[in-house]
Amino acid sequence: MEPKQKKTFNPIEIREDFPILNQTIHRERPLVYFDNGASTQHPRQVIEAMDDCYVRTYANVHRGIHWLSEQSSAQYEQARTSVRRFINASHGNEVIFTSGTTGSINLIARSWGDANVKSGDEILLTMLEHHSNIVPWQQLAERTGAVVKFIQLTEAGELDLDHMHSLLSSRTKIVSFASVSNVLGCRTPVAELTAMAKTVGALVVVDAAQSVPHDKTDVQSWGADFIAFSGHKMLGPSGVGVLWGRQSILEEMQPFLGGGSMIDQVTTDGFTWGELPARFEAGTPPIVEAIGLGSAIEYLENIDVDQIEEHEQVLVKRAYELITEIDGAKILGPAAECRAGLVSFVIEGVSSQDISILLDQLGIAIRAGHHCAMPLHKQLGIKASCRASFYLYNTLDEVEKMGEALKKVVQRLR
Repeated sequence: MEPKQKKTFNPIEIREDFPILNQTIHRERPLVYFDNGASTQHPRQVIEAMDDCYVRTYANVHRGIHWLSEQSSAQYEQARTSVRRFINASHGNEVIFTSGTTGSINLIARSWGDANVKSGDEILLTMLEHHSNIVPWQQLAERTGAVVKFIQLTEAGELDLDHMHSLLSSRTKIVSFASVSNVLGCRTPVAELTAMAKTVGALVVVDAAQSVPHDKTDVQSWGADFIAFSGHKMLGPSGVGVLWGRQSILEEMQPFLGGGSMIDQVTTDGFTWGELPARFEAGTPPIVEAIGLGSAIEYLENIDVDQIEEHEQVLVKRAYELITEIDGAKILGPAAECRAGLVSFVIEGVSSQDISILLDQLGIAIRAGHHCAMPLHKQLGIKASCRASFYLYNTLDEVEKMGEALKKVVQRLR
């Protein structure tokens, strides 16, 4: 299904599509949800699409010739088409459904990495990375004898491209990085980093979990070899994500998981694997979750993504101003105009966890902790930080409420 004509962006009207946001908690306080970097909420259109499948058309896909299976298979493949269109992939068979960003990166590390990385090879990451883009590569290094190296940051909290250049060599086999930091909010120059990596023939993997939901994504213009992202960070359900891979590379890769669906023929002597994308979708896939992701994409396509980004910038700028008014507050990362839709901060002498707990009692949900980025926090000299992350249904009024509440909470804790 092609997207409908885009509707005018209005966060107040958009909120009406999200039932979970229209409730009160903790002594009838209106819920303010600022933990979108971890997981977003679901519009009723996504909920209804998934519910409709369970009620009317659910069956296993690609295996039955009865009506229910044909309906589910068609909806499942329509979701793949929606993903292809949303990220401007060349072919639908480049779109692999996985369990999420973590599952996608592990698939690359196991299927491509085990076959191509050897002792002495180097895997280049950045200090910005989420654990899901660190641990699978560390495991690959343990299996193969490869070495993991990290690109450092500048004092401004951006990638040090000179340091990256010094690390690149003929030994560099993989360069993997986030398109947006889930802590600092800084955007990485994906196309530039990719071009640098390609000068030494390295495979390029992009963790796009924090950018695909918020910015226009064109995998062809990025030039990378693999892109990974999750459904639950873009209005879709948990348990489903996407690995986009360049077809020429996917066709050379052996499947990581074996079982049903991924095969062509199985005999007592062995097996042959199937074509793309089935080769990498062993077993029963996340059928209803993929259909929900397809519905989420259609919802986002009916809104101008540029307007979402502009709206988030307004929220970030105001949050930045309000937080910096607090004595002892330090915002992590670049200036407001140079970041994506999140703000991470610490306040001198005050526990980040305590701030989150007290804000929650006032109805405001933020994140506190290391945000699955412990190496970055260690380099910054802190154990934890607070993070407020925004999305299309958040309002400026909610940001004002957070700023007012934060001042009261800090005063109380001091």
